[in-house]
Amino acid sequence: MTATDPAALLARIAAALERLAPAPARPVDLAGADAFLWSPEGETLHPVLSVSRVDLALLKGIDRVRDILLDNTRRFAAGLPANNALLWGARGMGKSSLVKAVHATVNQEAAAEGRPALALVEIFREDIPSLPRLMHRVRGPERRWLLFCDDLSFDGADVSYKSLKAVLEGGIEGRPENVVFYATSNRRHLMPREMMDNERSTAINPSEAVEEKVSLSDRFGLWLGFHSCSQDDFMAMLEGYADHFRLAIARDELRRLAVEWSVTRGARSGRVAWQFIQDLAGRLGERLD
Repeated sequence: MTATDPAALLARIAAALERLAPAPARPVDLAGADAFLWSPEGETLHPVLSVSRVDLALLKGIDRVRDILLDNTRRFAAGLPANNALLWGARGMGKSSLVKAVHATVNQEAAAEGRPALALVEIFREDIPSLPRLMHRVRGPERRWLLFCDDLSFDGADVSYKSLKAVLEGGIEGRPENVVFYATSNRRHLMPREMMDNERSTAINPSEAVEEKVSLSDRFGLWLGFHSCSQDDFMAMLEGYADHFRLAIARDELRRLAVEWSVTRGARSGRVAWQFIQDLAGRLGERLD
């Protein structure tokens, strides 16, 4: 066999390409964790061994939406029909915290009853076009999956919302029975009002243009609205945190400092309450364990 032999040349090229190719990704044990991060590169699910979450009981002022989402998730985990859910509204009011807390609560109940745990997968906003591949990856009867996208919204010329519409409902393959999709957003229709107004003003048939945009949020069977909290709800959040972490401070002093904190921040919300509790615990020399 000579150096110019085509077979030998092809063999050397194949060997060179094999050396340049990245090492194959290690297989992921999909039963080895209850939470994952989705990476479109290599279509990999990265296990998350410790999820950043708060107890469901600490989420105050959102009782109605809490109960609705918890019931929907319980039914899904039990193998019953359930809806995709869009949690929309005021910033810092516990939308993403509620999703993670509900997931933990449902899994605690499943463990007590000897049922399989529900898996949580977070997909980032910029990776939404890969959602069909993620759904294909987890499709099957072995486990039930809650796919979660935090702060989902679309702007300008972004047309990936069209693929999301088809994936959630209406596509030829449909949403797998073992998958449900939860998203949070500050916008009820996932798009800024000016974007919808522009579509209305430039379209030949304005109502049709707006209908196309609004139809995305219609793919979510549950619309759960979160609104700015009252002073009473804000104080209930703070007192719940203070009691849970056993912070050594009188209620009157807690309320006085909390009002001052909220005024300097110009807002009252669950996020502001948690930031205040972190600051207070630090000043008191106590840990939030």
